[in-house]
Amino acid sequence: MSTNTLTTDVVTTEAKYPRSIPYIIGNEAAERFSFYGMRSILATFLVAQFFNPTLNPAMQTVAEAKANESTHFFVTLAYTLPFVGGLVADWFTGKYRIILYISMVYCLGHLCLSVFDNNLNGFILGLVLIAIGAGGIKSCVSANVGDQFDKTNQELLSKVYGWFYFSINAGSVISTILIPWVYANYGAKWAFGIPGLLMALATIIFFSGRKKYVKVPPGGINKNNFVFISVYALFNIGKKQKGQSLLDVAKGEFNPEKVEGVKAVYRVMAVFIFAPIFWAMWDQNLSEWVLQAEKLDRHINLGFFNFTILAGQVQTANPIFLLSFIPLFTYFVYPYLDKIGIKTTPLRRIGAGLALTALSFVIIAFVQKSVDAGNHPSVWWQIFAYVVLSAAEVLVSITGLEYAYTQAPKSMKSTMSAIWLLTVAAGNLFDALINGNISRGGFFSRFAGADFYWLFVGICTAFLVIYLFISPRLKERSYIADPETENEAIAETNNL
Repeated sequence: MSTNTLTTDVVTTEAKYPRSIPYIIGNEAAERFSFYGMRSILATFLVAQFFNPTLNPAMQTVAEAKANESTHFFVTLAYTLPFVGGLVADWFTGKYRIILYISMVYCLGHLCLSVFDNNLNGFILGLVLIAIGAGGIKSCVSANVGDQFDKTNQELLSKVYGWFYFSINAGSVISTILIPWVYANYGAKWAFGIPGLLMALATIIFFSGRKKYVKVPPGGINKNNFVFISVYALFNIGKKQKGQSLLDVAKGEFNPEKVEGVKAVYRVMAVFIFAPIFWAMWDQNLSEWVLQAEKLDRHINLGFFNFTILAGQVQTANPIFLLSFIPLFTYFVYPYLDKIGIKTTPLRRIGAGLALTALSFVIIAFVQKSVDAGNHPSVWWQIFAYVVLSAAEVLVSITGLEYAYTQAPKSMKSTMSAIWLLTVAAGNLFDALINGNISRGGFFSRFAGADFYWLFVGICTAFLVIYLFISPRLKERSYIADPETENEAIAETNNL
């Protein structure tokens, strides 16, 4: 009898998945399909439809620079707004309402792309609305996943996040294969309309789960945050006493523990300052590389199967290689290097990632040199560059997120995630400014063709040299995400 009672207790307390999870994952898959599907043809469409519709070879360089400028400004806005969206959700609206309302703006943006495919101003309006939609909900959607769990089922959280990120990549892969094909065969209205329909579906799926979500209410304005503390310290620098850091002057006005947390954020930012160059180069695989792919021999011969891949479909290589490399590096590369005495610290991984990023652009530069000479090199060379770039992404992007999480106290983890997204925005802003300068015949217009990619190889190499000098002198401080002692430091060591 006692055995039966014990068994009943075990069954009763067995962890269960929240009923809201299918709606969140379904919403994310459809939303990512809409975003990456639209972006897969964005640069090529802007050139063909607005900036060089007559296909005049003399206008092509300027047209491509204008298209890349617009694309990178779009991404800059999309990755700047998560910081704002997160604050609005936490302080005023809660995550559910901002996701729902901003998703409607998102849908309207897609509608503008499909309707105004012959009107540049209307099309740009659509891009702005999509950037507001994608950026406004980005910081809230993943956090909303965590809100659905409590102590009874928190051990299932990592599995659900695994499915969550799988849905992101699944949406990306499917859309970057399908939408370029739709664009080539049925035109821009359908190619931009289908992602719009998927975003509408994403909104409907999210709304359908409204009675099943755990909705964390907004907490109101919290002055003990990164922005308020930093601004106060800056404007009260005169109160700084000998032996104090600049931020210490804020301890009289703010929670001293939160001030220490802000110090941790600035320590991590000393590393993050090297991330924008990675994103400036990585994001070119979705714009500049796509335009280069149009000039390549994209015929694929696998022996038993022959086909020609579209320029917008080549970028599918990135998520495919990325999904393959994550377990490869986690379970084989890192353990092997640690075993032979090469400790793979986060800062060493980031340095190696920057080196591989530069190498991927060396490959692309040689490909472009062949294109400039009038040849049509095989697309396999660009795919090889994707292999190298995807490995760099594992080393820089995933390590950067891990570094942000472990090096900041619990109260500042959301801030660090937002700042990490701002490094993406900064990199794309740099790309936009370079391309804008080229389109107007400015200083950087001399870096045409292969020289454009060599420019970025040189910039990345310069950043890498500085990084190798600075990183051994940085100190890292790991924090335990403990609900009782959120600021407890467990280690402080020299990194290298």
